[in-house]
Amino acid sequence: MKKIDILNFITDFRKAPNDIKSHSQLISHIGADNEATAVALLAELKAQRVVREVDKDGEKGYQVIAR
Repeated sequence: MKKIDILNFITDFRKAPNDIKSHSQLISHIGADNEATAVALLAELKAQRVVREVDKDGEKGYQVIAR
């Protein structure tokens, strides 16, 4: 799994550029066995200010803020 896989799942710049995916949606997409890797990659993306963590219906969610 790569960072681009996470970014592509969260958003499609042509159809839904400001889409927000919840943490559970992301984990169900990539698989529960890859959760530790996903969390580490998300931490890197947040540190690089590519992804921001937002509240989506009372759950942690992610939104891409840089292209």
